[in-house]
Amino acid sequence: MNATALYNLLERLASHLRSQARRGDTGLQPVQIDALHYLSRCNRYSNTPLGVTDFLGLTKGTVSQSLKVLESRGLIEKRADAHDKRVVHLLVTPAGRELLDGAIPPVELEQAMSALAAPLQQQLLGDLSTLLLALQRTNGMKSFAQCKSCRFNRRLEDGRFACGLTGEPLSEEEVELICREHQYPEGAGSSS
Repeated sequence: MNATALYNLLERLASHLRSQARRGDTGLQPVQIDALHYLSRCNRYSNTPLGVTDFLGLTKGTVSQSLKVLESRGLIEKRADAHDKRVVHLLVTPAGRELLDGAIPPVELEQAMSALAAPLQQQLLGDLSTLLLALQRTNGMKSFAQCKSCRFNRRLEDGRFACGLTGEPLSEEEVELICREHQYPEGAGSSS
């Protein structure tokens, strides 16, 4: 496929999704919804201002202003790290989760996907995941994928999980979340 044609298609899809986010009655800018959405699905190693900055690929100033809006609206709350008081964790409040439930994914996207046959949906998700992984590797970007697919994720003999990078235990819920420290095993692809 021609890279220009692919870029144009992806740009139109992204523009359409941003347009849907602006049309919602959330009162938030798309970047603020993106930050809130990220925080709703990342783990305890990634729910920091730096994690949001890295994930969105924006400046610290832009992210800082967006986080201030989210906090002032009661959609996130700040909490100091239990071990390092210099680290601030950003937690999505019940009000933030409720807002996201009505905004992500946009109804139009759900309708469009449901119009596709199940095998085509799976192929589309797989192909887009593969493209994302290739772009991330080409550009040396972090993958921000689910912990369960990370080369550091360890399944212990008792069935529990642990992070091989930090040595800390992980719950079954945590291994489903995305992490800024994520690295795919060599030769592995994306499926999250």
